[in-house]
Amino acid sequence: TSLTLAQPTAAPSRVIVDGTTWICEGTTCTASGGANQPATRACRRVVQRLGKVTAFSYRGTTLSAEQLATCNA
Repeated sequence: TSLTLAQPTAAPSRVIVDGTTWICEGTTCTASGGANQPATRACRRVVQRLGKVTAFSYRGTTLSAEQLATCNA
């Protein structure tokens, strides 16, 4: 489970979203744990907390460019 942020974080951070612990440094974030939910929903929830993403994969599902555009909207 990982994502790439459109804008880098100012400092390394740790954020918990829906039980998933996201650890971010720069534009790269990795995660562990979390709720069993569709990747598209997980993406929208993360974007609300961390900002827009350019890549997102959650529990083995990688979002397409179209899905990323919807997530970031």
